[in-house]
Amino acid sequence: MEAITFIISMILLIGLILSPILLFIGIWKLKKSKFNFLTYLILGLVITAGITLTFAWWADYSDQLLLSHYGYDLDAMNDFERYGNVKSEDLEKVKQIEIGYFGIGWPLKATMTYVFYCPYLLIVYLIGITIRKMKQKRNNKNALQQKI
Repeated sequence: MEAITFIISMILLIGLILSPILLFIGIWKLKKSKFNFLTYLILGLVITAGITLTFAWWADYSDQLLLSHYGYDLDAMNDFERYGNVKSEDLEKVKQIEIGYFGIGWPLKATMTYVFYCPYLLIVYLIGITIRKMKQKRNNKNALQQKI
């Protein structure tokens, strides 16, 4: 169960990292819009906000799944009932998951993650523009040399 939750979390994290890059490449291949930056920014904000919300929700939900998988009762009234079905070898794992689960909620985690993530969209755009300009200069230089 832990492997499945880890794999899904990694897929969402990789999607969060790669989506601005793939979006930049896709918009520049189309080149139908005069407002490439505006298109990139709006689509990037919408897509990455969705992935960030999904990632934060999944982190919370996967903790619930793991707790119930180990026998932890989320609806119990006291510690004896909560840990009643948990095996003794899984008790430390369950306590660690419980500490993370009962921290701040997933909407606040998503908001804070997105606040720190937004500059990544701009950094990807600036690096992409820089690479494009360097390629254009190199292509112009090669075309000029071929004419001579």
